[in-house]
Amino acid sequence: MLVAHRTIDLRSDTITRPDSVMRKAMADAEVGDDVLDHDPTMAALEEAVAGLLGFESALWVPSGSMGNIIALMLHLQRGDRFLAPEHAHVLGSELGTAAWLAGGMPDALPHDAGPGRPLASTVRAKAGGAGPYFSLRTTLLSLENTHNFAGGTVIGPDEWAELVAAGRDCGLKVHLDGARLWNAAVALDVPIVSLAAGADTVQVCLSKGLGAPVGSMLVSDSERIHEARRVRKMLGGGVRQGGVLAAAGLVALDRIGDLAQDHANAATLARGLRDRNWDVAEPETNIVLATVPDPVQTVAELAELGIAAVTVAGKVRFVTHRDVDAADISEVLERLRRT
Repeated sequence: MLVAHRTIDLRSDTITRPDSVMRKAMADAEVGDDVLDHDPTMAALEEAVAGLLGFESALWVPSGSMGNIIALMLHLQRGDRFLAPEHAHVLGSELGTAAWLAGGMPDALPHDAGPGRPLASTVRAKAGGAGPYFSLRTTLLSLENTHNFAGGTVIGPDEWAELVAAGRDCGLKVHLDGARLWNAAVALDVPIVSLAAGADTVQVCLSKGLGAPVGSMLVSDSERIHEARRVRKMLGGGVRQGGVLAAAGLVALDRIGDLAQDHANAATLARGLRDRNWDVAEPETNIVLATVPDPVQTVAELAELGIAAVTVAGKVRFVTHRDVDAADISEVLERLRRT
């Protein structure tokens, strides 16, 4: 078996490193104490992201998980049920904080409209109606776009509007885990505001495909973001001279269009894997899922070839990103051809 001398890392788009342009922006950033005075570069980033998504205000947070849990803490009271698609990040990848910190009881929605997407009618049926005081209370719909564990699948503007309307009809608040919402907007070639309209809160990530070393943003109305800043401090997420990190985020925003290349590389990888008789669905964005008999064993065998991947939801996941180019994808396929 081939022993590769260089690992091509397709585990996640979070493994990207800031380039020289981003590092210079970080080094030159104007900074202040964000907890005491609101760091000026952090404030500029928050204003920019709020404007991009069509909201009043935004808050920088260290991670997408923190952004999601802050939103859930704002929306849920102890014992409230919330709905989210099966295998959503808030259900299985945030260590139970939705229940532990936000006090909510999750209920998974089937992907009956397609991978990663519930039907609006299912939302209405699951939410139910008003009942006696001793009945379970459902108060929140949490959606994910793109849906990570479904293979980076996309919810388009019309379908998004239908899901939001279903939630509203049932009296639910709506949170969007849009960690890769930039990918969805690029894949669909639509304004990102059309994929967030009507939500009460949205979390978007800067440290995945956009290449910032750390940071996500939570957007909402001014009143909620004021409270979210307080909750962030409670969770230990306040930063001092945060402009060093926010500067990376501002550079990242200028690179949203680059995600199209990641999508093209994912399509090339999927096509090449199918040519080698792998069971692979056509990717909608930058995530390729492969169905194999033994995902753990397959990941181990790939590692021996110098190809880093992971298992998710019983499949092997490959994620393309800005630190892997078309030549790297060709090299991955060539290494597999030699086996």
